[in-house]
Amino acid sequence: MRVRYGETDQMGVVYHGNYPSYLEIARIEWLRSLGISYKQMEADGVMLPVVSLSLNYKKPACYDDEICVKTELIKMPTATIEFSYEITNQKGEILTLGSTVLAFINMKTNRPTRCPKFIIDKLQN
Repeated sequence: MRVRYGETDQMGVVYHGNYPSYLEIARIEWLRSLGISYKQMEADGVMLPVVSLSLNYKKPACYDDEICVKTELIKMPTATIEFSYEITNQKGEILTLGSTVLAFINMKTNRPTRCPKFIIDKLQN
């Protein structure tokens, strides 16, 4: 994705609060690449709120940079799912490292639940 002007501060550097959005976009696209629709998962009564977020800024991303967010599953999900991220620029330089933990929540009970079986099945194939 390309850094938009509105995501930067007066110095042309991406504002730190925009990085979680980059991770969210990458996470949703990671799920989509497996044939998993987050929208459908919510329609089926399961949501995935972020319960932990960590970012380590190495170099700034700047206006009009083309950035890539590499997303990896850390381990097979249980009641949580954990990802690591590496954000690089068009030169391949590492800009930011991150990780998130999300919890599977039953939307009817608002309580944690196990990862849906269809997700486990997709990950094992």
